[in-house]
Amino acid sequence: MSKEAILKASDFGDDFLWGVVIAAAQNEGGYKTDGRGLSIWDQFANKQGKIKGGTTPAIACDFYHRYKDDLLLVKALGFKVFRFSISWSRILPLGTGKINQEGIQFYHRLIDECLNLDLIPYVTLYHWDLPAALEKEGGWTSTHLIKWFTRYVQICTQEYGGKVKNWIVLNEPMGFTSLGYMIGKHAPGKMGLSNFLPAVHNAVLAQAEGGRIIRTNVPHAHIGTSFSCSEIIPATQNKKDIEAANRIDILLNRLFIEPSLGMGYPSDGFALMDKLYLHNKAWKFTERMRFDFDFIGVQNYFPVVVKYNAVIPIIQASDINAKSRKVPATDMGWEVNPNSFYNIIQQYAAYPSVKKIIISENGAFYKDKMIHGVINDTNRIDYFKQYLAALLKAKNNGVNIAGYFAWTLMDNFEWSEGYHARFGLVHVDFKTQLRTVKQSGHWFRQFLAQ
Repeated sequence: MSKEAILKASDFGDDFLWGVVIAAAQNEGGYKTDGRGLSIWDQFANKQGKIKGGTTPAIACDFYHRYKDDLLLVKALGFKVFRFSISWSRILPLGTGKINQEGIQFYHRLIDECLNLDLIPYVTLYHWDLPAALEKEGGWTSTHLIKWFTRYVQICTQEYGGKVKNWIVLNEPMGFTSLGYMIGKHAPGKMGLSNFLPAVHNAVLAQAEGGRIIRTNVPHAHIGTSFSCSEIIPATQNKKDIEAANRIDILLNRLFIEPSLGMGYPSDGFALMDKLYLHNKAWKFTERMRFDFDFIGVQNYFPVVVKYNAVIPIIQASDINAKSRKVPATDMGWEVNPNSFYNIIQQYAAYPSVKKIIISENGAFYKDKMIHGVINDTNRIDYFKQYLAALLKAKNNGVNIAGYFAWTLMDNFEWSEGYHARFGLVHVDFKTQLRTVKQSGHWFRQFLAQ
């Protein structure tokens, strides 16, 4: 019998945290309900051609109205942690100024329901849904961003800090700065280095400042932030391919964590990083960029194989996709590679200042088929078995890994993919809002009950 077949939750230890994740913009819906302001995703989704199928997050999973039933599903599947994000524009409809009390009360009800069900709430402060009113003023590129973010975090921690002890400051800053402010694929759809560089710098400062505010306002807080990351593999051992891979590693894996550890921006001779450093007069900010996080959230979905490409400006690198390399992949086209998952965990654990790692997102999109009311997603189950086996190997080899949170509880609005890409353990019929637990959800229930 293979290791994967006999994997048990108990192998990870009694205090290991098993959780599921959702995000406000992807799940809540209720986009104009009870005083909520518009977010950048509400606006972006209404631009023609931006979202697959022309869909919007206006209703999404209607979690805003169905949260009690959805939390019962989390409980029934056997998870202990429920990670969710707060919608900034539900708290502050204009991003600053007047507080929306209905929004405040919604999250009180949600947190109270978690606690009633003995679920541990992990609250993400920013999961990509900036208030649209702030984007008009420059959004993440604005010199006022830290002031706006500070007020928002102050309000959230003062309101919920008595009940919530586990906080994640930012979700995947490389994701929202590159996709939203460099290549324009995600909200707000901005492009170019003149947007990307200040957005990166503000996100680096925000993750540290957010941590300091939580530490001040929340007694006994357990504070982290989360990073998207990928093992970067050079296509060959040719010097130019290795150098190209190093540049991509700086961008995808090192750009946000190293400033938080007090190391400043990584460079290694990469001209773009020198530009970032000079553009933001970064020598003035090294101490402000630093924060001693209690844990680092690692979010990994695929490795990236990189070759030198002189045609691509600045980074002079391009990736070789999974299909052309004829390796196993999800229906998103992302390579399935548990050994790479193991390697990237080791890469992050190698920083001496990283105290603890939580896998704060990991999961897979496959095209689910419902037959007689059953979704037998064996490919997703196999994916989880492989990745959890790699995680256990890392834990047994000495990495301090405290938890694993599956992405995601239920199918949702998957950013520019709309409702096409389904990552959920629970299927959602977006016409009726009917929830159906997939076989992967039942597998987790049995796995966690062992």
